Amino acid sequence: MAMLNRTHTPELKRTAAPPVTFRQGGVWLVALGAALWGLDSLLRVPLMGAFTSTEIVLIEHLLLLLFAVPAVWIGRRQFQSLSLRHFGAILFLSWGGSGLATVLFTMGFQYGHPSVVLLLQKLQPLFVVLAAKLLLNERLPRGFSLYLLVALGGTYLLTFGLQAPFLGATGGQLTGSLLSIGAAVLWGGSTVMGRYLLTRTNMSFETLTGARFLFAVPLLFGLAVLSGSSLSAMGGEALKAVHLSMFLLLALLPGLLGILFYYRGLSSTPASSATLAELAFPATGVLLNWLFLDKGLTVTQAVGFALIWWVVYQLSVRR
Repeated sequence: MAMLNRTHTPELKRTAAPPVTFRQGGVWLVALGAALWGLDSLLRVPLMGAFTSTEIVLIEHLLLLLFAVPAVWIGRRQFQSLSLRHFGAILFLSWGGSGLATVLFTMGFQYGHPSVVLLLQKLQPLFVVLAAKLLLNERLPRGFSLYLLVALGGTYLLTFGLQAPFLGATGGQLTGSLLSIGAAVLWGGSTVMGRYLLTRTNMSFETLTGARFLFAVPLLFGLAVLSGSSLSAMGGEALKAVHLSMFLLLALLPGLLGILFYYRGLSSTPASSATLAELAFPATGVLLNWLFLDKGLTVTQAVGFALIWWVVYQLSVRR
């Protein structure tokens, strides 16, 4: 989601942006937004005992309509000049990036290690670079093939450690990682679609964010019905006060404020500095998972993530 995804992407470089200073606070806003994303697993995992992944994402989006509907209504004139191609990009951004990707991301917590599911989202910039090459005909950074191999090695270590896949690893490890990577692919493609819309149309960031949340709701309703969810039960006894409070926090903190803080800070922060500040995302997520979910990382998994982050940092510096 250019300007709408969950991790920084090299394509969002602003060549005319002023250098960040501590007075401007851009880098701190990036870190704050990234830290809020680290709350995802802490809020989603407890809800999975009472709701399916699709139901969690649907309820989250229904709450986000409080922002989406006014944003789309205020910017409704911006849709009049859009072509079918532009609407197709909006649907990919909404259905793929906001709907399906978030469902896959949530399902990943059901099968895999919560911290691994979070850390694998740092692969998004690689998919953004590939999608930008295919869809926007942008050049690949020099040495991209080597970076891709290093990132794949880091992904292997993060998922399997030093053990051989399909032998010592459990099915949940592989399934959880594949679901998380699938979400990263969709979010990466959404970044390119969002960048395309923000640079080729007159749509504002606020209107596009609202459309992203709003148009995902019909898809999520359909997925919930197909999966056999009882929509009436979702709003009945299953939705207790404690669940509602967690849904509100999920929609408000990582869902809305995290995005707004992050991209407000990114507008005045160089890509390399933003990549450093984004370490607040995995740091917060891993720490909270360890303290509250009793899910720590091994040294090998930490090395795997370090390799992935090094690749992301190098791409940010080179672009």
